Amino acid sequence: MNKFREHPLRKDLAEEVHARPYGLLKAPVRVSHLAVLSGESDPEGDRRHVALLCRHFGVTEPETGTNHYSGPLQSDDDREFRFKWERHTEFSSYTFYQNGSFDDPFAGSAIERIPTDWLGALPGDVLGATNLTLEPGSSPQRNFDELSKLFADNTVTGSGMRGGEALVWTDFRVHQDGFNRILVRDNGMNQRQASRLVQRLLEVGTYRMMAMLAFPVARQVLPKLAGYERNLSDLVGRMDTADSGDDERQTLKNLTHLAAKVEVLSLDINFRFTAARAYHALVNRRIEELREIRIEDISQIKGLQPPGEFVTRRLAPAMETCQSTAKRLDSLSLRIGRASDLLRTRVDVALEEQNRDLLESMDRRARIQLRLQETVEGLSVVAISYYLLGLVGYGAKSAKAAGLPINTDIVTGLAMPLVVALVWYAMRRIHDKLGKDD
Repeated sequence: MNKFREHPLRKDLAEEVHARPYGLLKAPVRVSHLAVLSGESDPEGDRRHVALLCRHFGVTEPETGTNHYSGPLQSDDDREFRFKWERHTEFSSYTFYQNGSFDDPFAGSAIERIPTDWLGALPGDVLGATNLTLEPGSSPQRNFDELSKLFADNTVTGSGMRGGEALVWTDFRVHQDGFNRILVRDNGMNQRQASRLVQRLLEVGTYRMMAMLAFPVARQVLPKLAGYERNLSDLVGRMDTADSGDDERQTLKNLTHLAAKVEVLSLDINFRFTAARAYHALVNRRIEELREIRIEDISQIKGLQPPGEFVTRRLAPAMETCQSTAKRLDSLSLRIGRASDLLRTRVDVALEEQNRDLLESMDRRARIQLRLQETVEGLSVVAISYYLLGLVGYGAKSAKAAGLPINTDIVTGLAMPLVVALVWYAMRRIHDKLGKDD
């Protein structure tokens, strides 16, 4: 046994590819399929609802935390009744298989054996509902009128699939019972091939509807985008006519407000458009895996459009509309960003010019204050010198009164240059010291 350290998720990841097997299908069998949009918030609610169905039929229910289940609900001789549930990112699929012969492919359905109260309590909204019938190749051949009546006289599409091993007809219509209809004739498939074909046909219908959820969103967004683009055009036009900083700042404020609304809109629709791209890619992949050929090469019924071609021709324009809307929204966001940057640059330049003018004004005031300060310093030298000379004069008079032979006027006159020089020198020292401290 290997002694390497194993990643804790290795076994779960390895088993994931085996978690949802196709199963085995042998004609004749009726299949009912539901795709229920239940969202991402409560995946465990779907499992609990499946557990209710299992308890109703007395079979083992799925374990807590699982997102898929497959097994028989009842088995009466050759009329086995099976059920498969799969939890996807935002929807759950419920598929019922009823084995047994029938005269009319759509006179009954597998889902009729399911309690109506359980169906009515499904967590979420049904987005896709399909009744598919797989009949053996030994069934009587139908002409065009008989085939059309099975689909309520709607326009029928049909093709050979798997290179002609199966014939498939559908009208892509929701009938009075609320279900789409697909008729498949088995012309030599084994049980696994039949199961994979049925699964792919059901997935094409489900993923097509999931992808189309983005189309109404795109149609709702387009008028808003047009309005936002007009607002942007008006704001950009104001940039050229703005004659003051206040106008530019108000325009920048309006641009910021518009950018916020565009970002909110982008956040609201981004998931839906991203999911639509993923679902559309899955639809195209499943159609390729069907390996369609035109039905006139293998059947007496001619002139029918292949279902894959029908889906592609109808789905592609809707998806292109969604993609163009997403690109238009991204482009609008970029243009708003460029306009905001340009206007912000203009506002910054205007502020820098104002700051430059303010600094020049402050510099002029500083020079004036310096001159005033120098003038005051000169006056201060004179004033201080005057008072000091007065003190010298008082001292000289006191010395003369004491009997010294001193002429007070001469002493004062001689002291004046020295006092003035000392005061001036002291003022310069103070000025230089304050300058160094600054």
